[in-house]
Amino acid sequence: MLLKLRFTTYFIAFIALISCSGTTTNNADRFDDTIYSPKYASGYIIESDDNGNTLIRITRPWQGEAITEQTLAIFGSDEQAKGYKGQYIVGHASRIVCMSSSHIAMLDAIGMSESVVGVSGKQYILNPMISTNPEIKDIGYDSNIDYEALLSLSPDVVLMYGITAENSAVTAKFKELSIPYLYLGDYTEQSPLGKAEWVVAIGEIAGCRAYAEEVFQGIEERYNATKASVVVESRPKVMFNLPYQDVWYMPSDSSYMVRLLEDAGGEYIYKGMNTTEGSKAISLEEALLLVNSADIWLNPSQVTTLEELRASAPHFATSPVVKRGDVYNNNRIRTPQGGSDFWESAIVRPDVVLSDLAAIMRGEEDNLYYHHKLN
Repeated sequence: MLLKLRFTTYFIAFIALISCSGTTTNNADRFDDTIYSPKYASGYIIESDDNGNTLIRITRPWQGEAITEQTLAIFGSDEQAKGYKGQYIVGHASRIVCMSSSHIAMLDAIGMSESVVGVSGKQYILNPMISTNPEIKDIGYDSNIDYEALLSLSPDVVLMYGITAENSAVTAKFKELSIPYLYLGDYTEQSPLGKAEWVVAIGEIAGCRAYAEEVFQGIEERYNATKASVVVESRPKVMFNLPYQDVWYMPSDSSYMVRLLEDAGGEYIYKGMNTTEGSKAISLEEALLLVNSADIWLNPSQVTTLEELRASAPHFATSPVVKRGDVYNNNRIRTPQGGSDFWESAIVRPDVVLSDLAAIMRGEEDNLYYHHKLN
């Protein structure tokens, strides 16, 4: 009788363990219906389950090989979220902390900038609704996050970005504090429209995906219209960047800026020499040969005048492209601390960037938005 009682007790415990395991695991596989598959972006999809709850699945949250899929589930009620152990929110997020300025720009593009309650690096942000609002707190960055300030904001979610991997110390603290988070990988996209299409993922989080899709469709149409209007008779050869610690880094053939340049009617002067996915370091000697052959020089770091350019790179001061003054930078709109709107709002305005570059390829310097000719 005692043996039978023990067996019954163990059996009940075993059944209870099985039942609990079914409700406490991260059962993201329940989201098996893809409701948004990006046309240009390669780093995310949006899925739903049978009850209309959704999941943003980030397949490329950062650069490098150490890729770990990130997810954020969005449930309609606490009851539907019960037992889910992954990152999730209930209802749309109305209080959002943005660790990247591009995420602020995406929220602004869909009319949801008022949902931003916290940022990282407020002094570098151009958006006046954010930079001049004293109620929006700067919570710090990386391992220097002010968790007390973050908690005081009662955020629904923190939108993160990672360079090569998750910051496990930070995310462990978020989990301890029960603050939902999601790593977004918009910056890893090389397609200009691919970067902009992350606005749809942001729209899902903010509860307005349908409108975000409309916004993106407008961006796509304007970009493609500008691209189609480019008349190419001869493509000017274009050099990029400025040396950093005596090393010049050249973008990949498939990079964001090179794609924009080619769509605008230009020719990348280093075409075919860097077919990797990242930048390639070249010597100053090789860079000098390239600069001397360039028709246009684009985006020379942080400089704003030809005088600053000559001071930063004296060996290149006598190059024909510098003598002609055919040097343009993308920092026309910037903060005193060095924040550039090119890395903020331009992410969701590739059509405007393309219009700038197309004008530059034609030799026009007036009415540029993000760029300006160095004088």
